Amino acid sequence: MLRGARVSVRYDVTVQLQKPSIAGGLPGNSPMPAGGSKPRGSVVRVIALVLVLAGLAASVVAAAPAGKVYRIGLLVVSSASEYRLNVDAFREGLRELGYVEGHNAVLEYKWVEGRYDRLSDLAVELVRSKVDVIVTHGTPGTRAAERASKTIPIIMATVGDPEEQGLVASLARPGGNITGLSQLFSELVAKRAELLKELAPGISRLAVLMNPANPSHRPQMFRQVEAVALSLGMELYQSPITTAEDFEPAFSRMAKRRVQAVLVVEDGLINSHSKRIVDLANRNKLPSAGFKPIAEVGGLMAYAPDHRDLWRRAAAYVDKILKGARSGDLPIEQPTKFELVINLNTARALGLTIPQSLLLRADQVIQ
Repeated sequence: MLRGARVSVRYDVTVQLQKPSIAGGLPGNSPMPAGGSKPRGSVVRVIALVLVLAGLAASVVAAAPAGKVYRIGLLVVSSASEYRLNVDAFREGLRELGYVEGHNAVLEYKWVEGRYDRLSDLAVELVRSKVDVIVTHGTPGTRAAERASKTIPIIMATVGDPEEQGLVASLARPGGNITGLSQLFSELVAKRAELLKELAPGISRLAVLMNPANPSHRPQMFRQVEAVALSLGMELYQSPITTAEDFEPAFSRMAKRRVQAVLVVEDGLINSHSKRIVDLANRNKLPSAGFKPIAEVGGLMAYAPDHRDLWRRAAAYVDKILKGARSGDLPIEQPTKFELVINLNTARALGLTIPQSLLLRADQVIQ
């Protein structure tokens, strides 16, 4: 039985008991004695069953605070199609904690689809709908929620470095109304550069596709990744995009610079156009490395935290908040699971041979 599922226990349960046959009686019992006395063992077992079911029902009800329907707002900078599996993981996490959509929880979704100009209005809409907590995705979404309310608790399902961005006082004690989960983009993107070099040692010119409108894609991040790239014998070029119309020109610039591979950095706009980015990279014969959906839709490689795990863990923060915890007192957590995904089909199409050492380390090989 799933925790969080609605359980209805009736004490007038009709239990279908087999009529005792002359030869056998009830399963597990001796035949009914002559004279019509009741099978006491069966009655005791039925009573015990009812009590067990009642106890299970009580434990499910106790999993979430009773007597109220909670309103949970989600401000997601990507599209519903791109982030469906992550949000499904969040909903499953809520169910496991006793919050069932349509029963004791209402989830209000705001999908930004990479259009940052809509963030402020959508965040205000959530505040006006009197949600009990707002779950955000990405630094821009978290900032928009914070501008809309300084009192409603905000849970970051995934964000860059919130301390460096000034969203929180510290990871250990955030203060204010924000907490949740963080991933450090600089280290993550630098690791992708290392893996690309290991996969294709001949790469010497590398581009990073990033969105300057996203505070997490700050110049400092580029400089840190550039330092790693230079140490590996690669030049690194910025390839900025701020609108959906920028992708084709960005790849045209890469071709003119004779770029040999591309790093893709998480962002609401970029996430919403994963397939388009991969198609452009493959058309230009560029190995690509990014987050998991990049490899799933045909990119060469992905190295990233398990975002579904992060969203599931965000549900635990929501539970603590709804039970009375203060967001500013809850430490911000880091990812514990990272996934390396390699797309062998794409490697073959690009004429690349994946080193066996890399294949053995992969969590998933697509072929």
